[in-house]
Order: sequence, then C-alpha cells, then structure tokens
Amino acid sequence: MTEYTAPLRDMRFVLNDLVGMDRIAALPGFEHAEPDLIDAILEEAGKFAGSVLSPLNHSGDKEGARLDADGAHTAAGFAAAYKQFVEGGWNALGCDPEYGGQGLPAVLGTAVKEMWNAANMAFSLCPLLTTGAIEALHLVGSDAQKAMYLPKMVEGTWTGTMNLTEPQAGSDLGAIRTRAVPDGEHYRIYGQKIFITYGDHDMTENIVHLVLARLPDAPEGVRGISLFVVPKFLVGADGSLGARNDAYCVGLEHKLGIHASPTAVMAYGDKEGAIGTLVGETNRGLEYMFIMMNRARFDVGLQGVAISERAFQHALDYARNRVQGNDAGVRGGGRVPILRHPDVRRMLMSMKSRTEAMRALAYVVAASLDLAQRHPDAAERERNRSMVDLLIPIVKGWSTETSIDIASTGVQIHGGMGFIEETGAAQYLRDARILAIYEGTTGIQANDLVGRKILRDGGAAARAAFAEMRAVLARLDAAGGDDFAAIRAGLADAIARLEQAIAWIVETNPTDPRGVLAGAVPLLNLFGIVAGGWQSARAALAAADRLAAGDNDEPGFYRAKIGTARFYADHVLSQAAGLAHTVMHGSAGVLALEDDDFAAASG
Repeated sequence: MTEYTAPLRDMRFVLNDLVGMDRIAALPGFEHAEPDLIDAILEEAGKFAGSVLSPLNHSGDKEGARLDADGAHTAAGFAAAYKQFVEGGWNALGCDPEYGGQGLPAVLGTAVKEMWNAANMAFSLCPLLTTGAIEALHLVGSDAQKAMYLPKMVEGTWTGTMNLTEPQAGSDLGAIRTRAVPDGEHYRIYGQKIFITYGDHDMTENIVHLVLARLPDAPEGVRGISLFVVPKFLVGADGSLGARNDAYCVGLEHKLGIHASPTAVMAYGDKEGAIGTLVGETNRGLEYMFIMMNRARFDVGLQGVAISERAFQHALDYARNRVQGNDAGVRGGGRVPILRHPDVRRMLMSMKSRTEAMRALAYVVAASLDLAQRHPDAAERERNRSMVDLLIPIVKGWSTETSIDIASTGVQIHGGMGFIEETGAAQYLRDARILAIYEGTTGIQANDLVGRKILRDGGAAARAAFAEMRAVLARLDAAGGDDFAAIRAGLADAIARLEQAIAWIVETNPTDPRGVLAGAVPLLNLFGIVAGGWQSARAALAAADRLAAGDNDEPGFYRAKIGTARFYADHVLSQAAGLAHTVMHGSAGVLALEDDDFAAASG
C-alpha cells in the first residue's frame, strides 16, 4: 500500500509557468503572497497530506463512519487529524482576515486542497463543505450571523453543511417540502434532508447547517425557497454553546465509496422544531445556495484531479515493482517490470497526461477567480468572471467523468490484483464514482454549459476562450520540431471541431432544443478535452522555453512535459472529431424510441 506524495514539482510548474503567481501576488490584498511563503505552504501541506491524512485513507475506508445513540462517529484517527488540521491553520488559508482568515489567493488554496483530497478524499469533504458555508454567510449573511458563526467556522472549530436534497425531490429543488414557521425573531424548521455530507460527526463541538425550506406563504417551485442557518447547538449572544437544537442525524447512508465520510439523513423538527434564522431575504434561498454550490462544483472537479493523481501514483508504483514477462522484442532477456510493456506505458501515459491537463485547467480557472475578484480594471474583472462561469461546469463535469476512467485504468494496470481490495486500487474507483453525481450530475453541468453559458450569450464567452486557444497555435507554429507540429495539428483540429459544434448548437436550439440537449454531455466532454489540450500545449511551450534557457537542473521533467503533450494530442485530442459528430448528429438515435419501446424486448 503506497502513501500519497504531493506532486509539488508539477504544482509549482503550473503555478509559476502557466498561472503566473507573480501577477496573482500583485493583486490588491495579495501582497503578502510572496514566493517564499507560497513554497513554505506547499511544502508543509505536502507533508501533512502525506504523513497525517494519507495513512488514514485505507483504514478509514475499511472502518467507515458509524451511528449510535450519541450521534455519528468518524473512523479512528479522523478526529485527531482534524484537530491537527485546525491547529495548523489550514482551514483559514483563503478566508477573510476580518474573521481570522489568512487571505491567500484561491489558486494557492486550490493546490493545497488538491493535496487534501488526493491524500484522503473522505476526510477532505468536511472542510470542503465548511468553505462553501463560510462563503455563503460571508456574502449574504447578516452582520449578527457573520459575527456569531464566521470566526469559529473560519478557524475550523465549527464546521458547516448545506442541506438541499430531500427523498422526493432529488435534484428537483422546486419540489422540496421542508417548512420554516415564523416564531418571533426565529423560525422553526420541520422536514427531512438526505445525502448531507458530514451532517453529523465527532470532530467539532458544533455544526452549522444551511438549510433550504419554505415559508407558509411561499410561492410554489424554486421561487418559494428560503435559506436558514440552523446550528446543531444553539449559540448564545456571547458565543457560548447552549441547548441542543432539534436537528438530528437519524441515519447514515451505506455508500459505494467514501465510506469514512458520514453522509447523513437529517431530521429537523421531530420534537419542538429546529430553531433557525433567515439568511438574506425570503424566497431567495436557491440563489444564495448557488453561492455555495458553484464553489463546491469547482472543488468537486478538483477532487477529480486529486483522485486521478492518487490512482496514477498507485498504478505507477505497482508497474515499477511488478515483474512479469519479457521485454517486447528482446529474445532471451530476463523478466522485467510491467512498466516496460508498451500497453502498460500507454495506460500510464493516458492517466498522467489527462491528470496534468485537468490540474492545469483547474488552477488556471482558480487564478481567473482571483482576477475576477481583485483585478483593479473592471473590464479585466468581467473578462475573467466570464471565463470562470464558462469553465466551472467543464472543470466539474469533465474532470470528474475523466477521473472515473483514470481510476478504472489504474485497476486495469494492477490486473487481477486491482480487483482485490487489499491493494487499494479499487478504493479510488469506488470513491471517484460519486464525483460525477454530487453537486449536480454531469447532465446538469452539461445543461448549464449549453443553456446558461453558451446559448444565453450566443456563444460569445466560448468565442473569447477560442481566441485564447488560437493564440497558442501561433506559438506552436514557431516552436518547430515533430512533437510541436503534432501538438499543433491535434489542437487546431480539436478547436475547429468544438467551434463547429457550438455554432451548430446556437443555430439549432431555436427549432430543436431537445436535440441540442441530447448532445449536451458529449459537448461538455468535447470542451473539456479541448480545454485540457490547450493547457497541455501551453505546458509544452513553457517547458521548451525552460530547456532553451538552460536555467534548470531538471531537464527530464521538462522533456516529459513535451512528451506528455504529444501523447495527449495523439490519443486524447484525436477524440474531438467523434464527439463533435455525436453532438451534431447523435440526437436522432437518442430520441428514436417511444417511452414504451425501451421495455419492448422484455415484453
């Protein structure tokens, strides 16, 4: 069983050569994000991830969370690890200094969160949800709510959740039935929520639930939803904890993966009603919840990057040490590690190239988030905001779908041993499988991409992204050599296919919206592949510049960047033509059957 090692070399390369940390550190409020501080944070985070969180990953999966009369309990070692996590100040990394945060850039926090999730995704879900709750309260909470909850949540001594889903509603939030009844200055909440990540646990003294519910006079559908903050323990005016609120975990879900993360069924108001306070204005709860959800969707996409890296490291270690068969084309040679076999190398390159492309894309989007919030020029803020809005569903949908395939490939590299739980490879596949489902399925992300990010502006934001991609083509022309010619050819063709598919969507939607949505997921995957190729090509160009400058002592790392980009062009970007065809011509098959025809063969 191998432990996780943070890929600090690649992280630094992406941050410095693709993101440009110097321009992020120059933004107002980030002046303290100096290179020495950034390096120290990355180093310490890597140590914590590898030595504290990673050793709990497999044991936590085997033990799981449990529920008894005292509430939900995490696996052995989790509470102690979380205490270290808080004492190290890790929860406060990107939070507002007004409430005890360190105010560091989102892109730096992205690198650190990748480490947490790669080392132990089940553990990392707790601070992930807390971060979203902090952001929602920070943006729309009252001054009293901020003063009461944010310092403890930023510190990490209180955690946060978001409570959306109900048994009868699923992703259709307009169908939720949880009620909020006015009671003086408060509300009493009645209802049940399911799939609540870390809805109850034993790692902190209080849990702050953000709960969607309806007022008695609320309109039907999504316009009638309000948001309430409902703590596990009521909080006094002086900040002290008071009585237990009527909000209880009544069950833990039995899941395919992330066993160590307690996924709670929460009951509100089974007795006198759970006391909550309104967040923001009435009937705007879904709007506010999307503050949490948009950040959570990005973070789940980052989890896809993280679990891919972990699965790759595990598979690579196995391939280096598993001796089996002879070297291809060598007669009479001795047995060799399976790393020497061409098909195993193909699988490893597939894992490596896509993981690195996803990492680069996620970090670039995180940097755009920093620029959208802090750049002094309004036009530059808007340009980056538009890019973030366009690419978040791609980071979420494409990265998570890809992570499932990467984790499955890791099992394949292990052969029969990959199907045995003791090797650990299967856990990554089981854990990865949820990523394309929670915080909005891939279909929801794809519909968002098509409906809100492409059709709403007639494809303008997408065309702006294409302009940035095409600027890379010119640089590839100038680079020369077979590798860069292949990278350029693959990227140019893929961009053209994506442009063609989006133009078809904009043209076709007014007359055939169902046909357009039938190709939404293939479009999302097409866009992800092309966006990853864009970043892969940028990485190859930056590596070539480093080699040409001769100012490095790691030429192998930079040569690998170029070779990895070549693989991505030949093996991944080459899929663009087929996906574009599916987007534009696949709806006939998708919509061919009548409802009853699906069961015709079993009649």
